[in-house]
Amino acid sequence: MHIPESNLPRVVIIGGGFGGLQLAKKLKNKPFQVVLIDRHNYHTFQPLLYQVATAGLEPDSIAYPIRKVFEGQQNFFFRMAEVEHIHTHLQSIETSQGDLNYDYLVIATGSKTNFFGNEEIASNGMGMKSVPEALDLRSLFLQNFEQALLASEVAERESLMNFVIVGGGPTGTELAGAMAELKNHILPNDYPDLDIRRMQIHLIEAAPRLLAAMSESSGKKAYDYLTGLGVHVWLDTLVQDYDGLTIKTSSGKELQSQFLIWAAGVQAAGIPGLPESSKGRGGRILVNEFNQVEGFTNVFAVGDVALMTTKDFPNGHPMVAQPSIQQGRLLAKNLNRMIKNQNLKPFKYSDKGSLATIGRNKAVADLPGVHLGGILAWMIWMFVHLMALVGFRNKAVTFINWSWAYVQYDKGARLIIRPFKRKQKAEEMV
Repeated sequence: MHIPESNLPRVVIIGGGFGGLQLAKKLKNKPFQVVLIDRHNYHTFQPLLYQVATAGLEPDSIAYPIRKVFEGQQNFFFRMAEVEHIHTHLQSIETSQGDLNYDYLVIATGSKTNFFGNEEIASNGMGMKSVPEALDLRSLFLQNFEQALLASEVAERESLMNFVIVGGGPTGTELAGAMAELKNHILPNDYPDLDIRRMQIHLIEAAPRLLAAMSESSGKKAYDYLTGLGVHVWLDTLVQDYDGLTIKTSSGKELQSQFLIWAAGVQAAGIPGLPESSKGRGGRILVNEFNQVEGFTNVFAVGDVALMTTKDFPNGHPMVAQPSIQQGRLLAKNLNRMIKNQNLKPFKYSDKGSLATIGRNKAVADLPGVHLGGILAWMIWMFVHLMALVGFRNKAVTFINWSWAYVQYDKGARLIIRPFKRKQKAEEMV
């Protein structure tokens, strides 16, 4: 991979998400050679992927070049590659661009969509964990309306205008709210020859309430906001199958739709090579309180891919940005302590609260000691997400886009840049 040899210990970080990025930044000017590997050359601010999918923002507003983040940082190297295997006995990794040895290895690969083994849903539904997937969703969403204009059968037209989101967590509720606002304020002007009132948005959740990871009051408010926007919310309902046209549910009800977004779960995005004994629930890697992978002292995992069980978090920390960021920052300090033969500091998660937006002036916030809803929660949500974006340009562009959308009730990114086409199944090609 053409990484120069050095007398400094080499830290190889796999993944340029929140955890990997923070770790590499905090190792600046420390006595390490840092190599960051990612399959993309940019960092993605995943909490705003849904806005790319619903035409609120362009991808360059939530993505930032990794090389730009570390411009001028000494002893830092970035390589765009896929990591295919970890060889712990050799202290090396195998990538699509060659092998690389390490002194310390940090796995920060994050998570991916979990379809829970349902291949039909995986083949016909859509996930939203990356910028390309968000762009595919946007294209398919708009393509459905273009096709609906041409449909001669009423059933076909309504199937194209029937949108189903599975999963009532923050991603699902935010997507449903954004789509409802498109229906109520924008699409009637874009498609005056379509009866947009026939567009249906369904949010299906297996649990008895929305936002199960947040407070009950926040879940109730989210439900009220969504139903007030015209979203059909189905609670205590499992999606059992989807063939691309018909959605089968545990309630016995079937929905006809050519658009299903699966936001019902995630699993660790692991890499082959670690022993099976180091893998826990959801494929997450078992780590101790210092983020060391079980059985190793020089292999670490941070963020969504790591499973650290504590008294307060017996099932591991939530798979959101803050644990990743905090673990990455602490690990940088601990690596510095290791080479100085000092005791490591254990990780303790500082929960700064949870936020979810449902639409214009509508959001919920669970902050330490207080639960908020409405316009105040919405303003907090906007401020937190704006400040968390990487790069001044991204902050400025996003703020201008949000301001324009608020004043004009408009979203200017309704472009089908690359039409989405489903992958044809092998048996259909025979």
